[in-house]
Amino acid sequence: MTARILVAEDEAALSALLEYNLSHEGYAVRVCGDGDETQLALDEDVPDLVLLDWMLPGVSGLEICRRIRARPETRDVPVIMITARGEEEDRVRGLNTGADDYMTKPLSMAELSARIKAVLRRTRPALAGDVASFGDISLDREVKRVRRGEREVHLGPTEFRLLDCLLQRPGRVFSREQLLDKVWGRDVYVEARTVDVHVGRLRKALNRRGDRDPIRTVRAAGYALDETYTS
Repeated sequence: MTARILVAEDEAALSALLEYNLSHEGYAVRVCGDGDETQLALDEDVPDLVLLDWMLPGVSGLEICRRIRARPETRDVPVIMITARGEEEDRVRGLNTGADDYMTKPLSMAELSARIKAVLRRTRPALAGDVASFGDISLDREVKRVRRGEREVHLGPTEFRLLDCLLQRPGRVFSREQLLDKVWGRDVYVEARTVDVHVGRLRKALNRRGDRDPIRTVRAAGYALDETYTS
């Protein structure tokens, strides 16, 4: 599953350029044009990385960064600050606020791409590579193959995407609505109970007699890969 990047940039030409190039690289991109819209987007769905303009209209990018670091739901989300302010004291201020990296305009798309990959490798390793693993479960995105120990696990496309989503954040509880958005997409209407059906199929494929079920059901909340799981 690809990384989801929230682009908070008020310059229309630059935001369009970022959206085009990042989408072309395979990222799922959402663009916001001001601080209020960015805060709403963060409240609706936590991204995997934020590209954040310092000088956003409304709530400033600096304040948005502070809020990201203050909330338990978003404090681990990597932030790359993008701004026209290139003075050393401004870079230090941005990094001290909680930004993981800092780039000044005009942006080099090649450099930005490299920095995004570097930050994701450091903070979201399951998204940066082709193979994700948890306990004795491994998922190879390139060849679409899943293994549990020495056994190959045969999954349908939806179950594969569902497992990929859970593998990216072990221990995190995903609600049915969040899984619908991430696995089926925002523009597809599917009933929430459909998630339960596909989780059941995923469990059946993963688990054989004697295997511990790594998928934890959280009543009235959703599903997670159990952090205490050991093979």
